[in-house]
Amino acid sequence: MHPRRIGLVASLLAMVVVVGCAPGPSPSAAGTPLKVGLGYIPSVQFAQFYLADEAGYYAAEGLDVTFQNEIDANLVPKVGQGDVDLGMSDGTSVIPAVSQGIPIRYLATIYGRFPSIVFGKASSGIKTAADLEGKKIGIPGRYGSSWIMLQALLASAGLTPDDVEIVEYPDFGQGAAVAQGAVDAATGFANNEPVVLERSGTEAFVLHVDDATALPGPGLIASTATIEGKRDAVAGFVRATLRAMKEIVAEPAKGLDATIHAVPELGQDRELQAAILAATIDVWGRAGATPGEGLGAIDRAGWEASVEFMTKLNMVPKPVTVDDLVLGDFVTTP
Repeated sequence: MHPRRIGLVASLLAMVVVVGCAPGPSPSAAGTPLKVGLGYIPSVQFAQFYLADEAGYYAAEGLDVTFQNEIDANLVPKVGQGDVDLGMSDGTSVIPAVSQGIPIRYLATIYGRFPSIVFGKASSGIKTAADLEGKKIGIPGRYGSSWIMLQALLASAGLTPDDVEIVEYPDFGQGAAVAQGAVDAATGFANNEPVVLERSGTEAFVLHVDDATALPGPGLIASTATIEGKRDAVAGFVRATLRAMKEIVAEPAKGLDATIHAVPELGQDRELQAAILAATIDVWGRAGATPGEGLGAIDRAGWEASVEFMTKLNMVPKPVTVDDLVLGDFVTTP
């Protein structure tokens, strides 16, 4: 939690997948092969993976990493089946998957704050979840992490989806709908749509579900079989990725340069990419934490709260515990 669009046009592609374009080790230097699914379109949001690959951190761990594109709905079962070794997924996807018998575990937190948010124009007068009552809210559909987030946010104010007007945008055009005034607010990602809206000269409001209900954000997952059979490789991948994250927190330009090297077309608007990366770094950490502090750490209390909330929504077919969902062995916290 869990697990997750550049510009107003790119917002249409939010649930498309990322292609890892960074160069990996040469065949002669190849180590333990790992297939890794990142889940979205190529984006500066994945700067840590590009940097770890380009800087040779994966190779130094004896790994031959390849990235492949998978949407979350496909990635989770593929990780469970071992077709993909590791992947990025929301905690809100992991909980029902494990409940249904898919043998995966969440190993490290990438987004310490849940990135799905409700946003809109500050001129709307919306400042709290309670202000959403009676408003038009754009969403891609009644599914996935954004839908769970919206229900949790509304519930924090004693509201339900019946207390607002839901407008569905299956083509992920809800961000453009906000800009055009077709809806009062919309679901999106803290490190995307609000950044783009404000860069267009329009002040935005952002409502974070973390302020009301803890939900686990996207993190690294693997199957129990992969963890058992490739434990050292999985541990090395986690270490290298967190190493790159810490470097980017300290020096964002490293992540930006690695991203543009891996995905050259993103260099067409370096200023926008820098703004998105800054917002991404912000949601990597927990609210109020020192930058870089506790990267990767798993918030068990947040997972417990999420299981309880999703159970109330009838999204957990069979009871699960936090121990069924996460493994804390792969992250060493300061």
